[in-house]
Amino acid sequence: MLKIGKIVMGSVQTNCYFVYKENDNKIIVVDPADRGEYLYNAFKEAGLEVAAILLTHAHFDHIWGCNKLRELSGVQVFALEDEKELCESAKLNVSEDVGRPYTVTVDWYLRDGEKITIEDMEFKVIATPGHTQGSCCYYFEKDNLLISGDTLFEGSVGRTDLPTGNGPTLSRSLKEKLMVLPDETLVFPGHGNSTTIGDEKKYNPFCV
Repeated sequence: MLKIGKIVMGSVQTNCYFVYKENDNKIIVVDPADRGEYLYNAFKEAGLEVAAILLTHAHFDHIWGCNKLRELSGVQVFALEDEKELCESAKLNVSEDVGRPYTVTVDWYLRDGEKITIEDMEFKVIATPGHTQGSCCYYFEKDNLLISGDTLFEGSVGRTDLPTGNGPTLSRSLKEKLMVLPDETLVFPGHGNSTTIGDEKKYNPFCV
């Protein structure tokens, strides 16, 4: 059985998640938010060992801790292949505009529908363009867990007015990729509280 933990970090309260198996200390970190050294030390003090870093997209508030956490833990960084441009451009990922230019060179680019297993934790990559051109979600199907990044929030969705964002594309991603998942699927967004696919079908005006 998988467990999921959350650390809220940075000026825009970004959710950094870590996924792990019950009774195991290996974790997959998703969107290492702001301070990589802080995260590494916090995990180490808790007896947790980072096995991989996943990015849902490359906006500054989701990647600022990435390079340091990778350096200290010696693991690989994964992202959707369509996000390469944002990962490697401080202008496109908006970090330049907020005064802390930052880029990430991803080790392993993923494709839509690809299934990956890390430390016996299997997840499916779901491409959900719209918030950015390479936004994606990570679906741990066996445990009904979806890490949605900034594609889907409780009662809302991610903004589409930043580079490579597109409103109609985001709407298609929601309806064709996420709203087809089981209602009981737990959703862990990049900001705010967790929710379920069923609740978003009922109460989220963007998902109707």
